[in-house]
Parts: sequence; C-alpha cells; structure tokens
Amino acid sequence: MTVPGTGTATRAGTATGTATRAGTAPGIATALGIGRATRAATVTNTATAPGTATTALPRAAARTVVLINPNTSAATTAMMTAIARRILGPARPVRGVTVARGPLMLTDPAALRAAAPEVLAAGAAATAGGDCAGLLVAAFGDPGLEALRAATGLPVAGLGEAALLEAAADGAPFGIATTTPLLADALTARVAELGLSDRYTGLRLTAGAPERLSADPAVLLDRLERAVRACAERDGARTVVIGGGPLGEAAEELRARCAVRIVAPIPAACRALARLLTE
Repeated sequence: MTVPGTGTATRAGTATGTATRAGTAPGIATALGIGRATRAATVTNTATAPGTATTALPRAAARTVVLINPNTSAATTAMMTAIARRILGPARPVRGVTVARGPLMLTDPAALRAAAPEVLAAGAAATAGGDCAGLLVAAFGDPGLEALRAATGLPVAGLGEAALLEAAADGAPFGIATTTPLLADALTARVAELGLSDRYTGLRLTAGAPERLSADPAVLLDRLERAVRACAERDGARTVVIGGGPLGEAAEELRARCAVRIVAPIPAACRALARLLTE
C-alpha cells in the first residue's frame, strides 16, 4: 500500500481504487446531449464568433485536433494545448477545450469517474461542427476515453494509454513518477488493463499535496526528479512515465535533466493520435 508522500513504490496487485478506463457509461445519451442541449464547455482560441453559424465539413477535410482537459483549470488547458501544438505542428491545428464542471485537479478515483461524462459532453460539443479530425483526452487516468471513441467514431488518444504503451513498446522495464497518491491503485490497475504488468517496476510518488506542488513549479520539478531517479535507481526502470497532464511542462524539463528515458504523456498522446489519423 502506498503511504502518501513517502515515495514508496507500489506494485501490481489487487487494486483498491476503481480502474479508470471506462466503457460506455450509463447516461451517455444524456451526457452527449441526445434529445436535449449539452452543457457548454470552455474553448481555448476558437475562431468562430458568437452567433456565427457553423458549417459542417466533410470528414476528409477535417484537420483540427480537439484537446479536452478533464479538469476545470483553464491555465492547464492552455499549457497542454501549447505542448500539443508544438508536437503536432501547423498541419494539425489544436483547439483546447476545458470541461464545464469539476475540480481544478483530478486527484482521486471519484474525481476521475465524475470527469467521464464531462469529457463526453465536451467532446460532443467540440465535434458538432464537423471540423474535428481527432481528440485527445488530456488526463493520465483517461476518463471517458472508450466511451468517447464509441460515441464519436473518431480517432481518440488518451494520455495514460498512449504514454504507457509507448514506454513499454521496446519491452524494457518502466515505472511511473507522479504526484497523486490516491490514484496509485487506479494507475496500477490501468497498467494491468493494458497487459503491461510484466514490464512494470512500480510507481513512485512525490512528497507533498499535489495542489501545493502544482503552485510551485520549482519544487514540483525537484520532487518529480527525485521520484524519477528512484524509479531508475531503486526499481530498475529503464523508462519512466510522468503520470499527469498538468505535469506536462515538468515532463519536458525532466527529459533534459534525467539520464533515464522519460516519456512525457502529452507528446506521447499526440504521436499516438497522429498515427491513428494516418491509418
């Protein structure tokens, strides 16, 4: 069992948290606005003026990637959208969307479960105009991922799924470094769902409350670096996944600071989606 703030590694076993990879959730019709209006989500850098009619484009002409932030922090949406734009380049414009309701950070299984219908509602609204080529679910727990795929019929990549699969692709041992102790069991269960437990060395946690760490980037980077080094030096991981969308900027910096291979979740999801879009 993981003790919050100790940095103790957790390994696969019977997870007490709820796994976050969802199938089609009950109430999906309501969440998607079938037969009623959907809740508005906040969109970053949209070009359509209020009151302007939107003309649906043929799917072959759609180029835009919609990044859905399952928490309600507009600043986090902007940060993750900027990273996705750098990775995907000008050929794939990225539009960031913030869900309408929920916490500023997803730090426990209940928050992940509650985020799933919000992701579905945001995805339905964002794809209504027909210009969306694919979507990114920008939380490491992938809330609503499978249901969004089923509901939209579009390519959808989740940060957790993409990063874990990329880390394990060469067969080498990998671990996770993250800030959310209450999600440790859910993340370990996610590794098992993806069939990767045989390569998983465990999860290392930063010391301190996730909300406080996120408010101090320098401390966050230092403590994440310690967790990464523990994954490599104590657990034998040859690759370390940074477990969190809001950790996107720190993950980019850690790639230059750490000798071990770092998988940053937002770039990994962008690469996974780019592959899906060219199939």
